[in-house]
Formats: sequence, structure tokens, C-alpha cells
Amino acid sequence: MEDFVLAATQSSPEIQFFYAKNQLNFRGKSYIENTAHFYEPVFAWLTEYLAQAVGQTIEVRLFIVYFNSSSFKVFMNLFDMLDDAAENGKNSVTVHWFYDADDDMSQEYGEEFKEDLQHLTFHLVPMITEGDALP
Repeated sequence: MEDFVLAATQSSPEIQFFYAKNQLNFRGKSYIENTAHFYEPVFAWLTEYLAQAVGQTIEVRLFIVYFNSSSFKVFMNLFDMLDDAAENGKNSVTVHWFYDADDDMSQEYGEEFKEDLQHLTFHLVPMITEGDALP
């Protein structure tokens, strides 16, 4: 399976799915006008990946500095898919929600996502600036 990489734009995040590393990265802003259309290939790749990645340890890293309400729904769908993949030990999934330490809303959104998930590990990680490198 090929990696899936999209470059960031002014209104969409950089997205990197590295198959061999079992790592998914999202970084930037997400306020796309038509989120369903934009994220359709992302979810198609993820669906195929999760069908093949049974028994894997999956790491997801997100540093989203801004997102609109339709992107919030997309991220909730993403987390639901990953939570389902972690259910019954099918996969071990860890999510790192990186947020600007000075941005209370970003932290609160991360906490809200975390509350809705049962089977994956969700870490809230404060960062000093957006320019900090993701580990």
C-alpha cells in the first residue's frame, strides 16, 4: 500500500499517512468549504489501511491550529474510525492532540474528543509555538 500525502494549503492541513510506520499526521488549518469532498480520499485511504493493519500499533499526531465546525465533524469521524479499530484489541491506537499552550479552545476541543473515545489512548500535548516540531 502506498503512503498518502497531501500538502497544506491556506485552508487545509498537511496530511501524511505513512503505511510502513503506521503513522498518521495532520498539521495546519482545516476550514475547507466542502470538507466531505476534500476528506473523501483521506477516509478512503484510511478505510483500506485499517482493513490491512489488523494487529498493528498505530500512532496519530494532530496539530490543528484552527478548524471550522464541519472539520470538527470530520475529526470526530476520524477518531470514531480509529476507536473502532482499537476495539477488542484489533489494533493499538494512540492519538497525540498537540495544541498551542496559549490556546484554551484547542485544548478544550482535544478534551472533548478524548471524552468520546473508549478504546484508544488519547494524549493532550501542550506546545509552546506552532513552529515546534512534532516528535
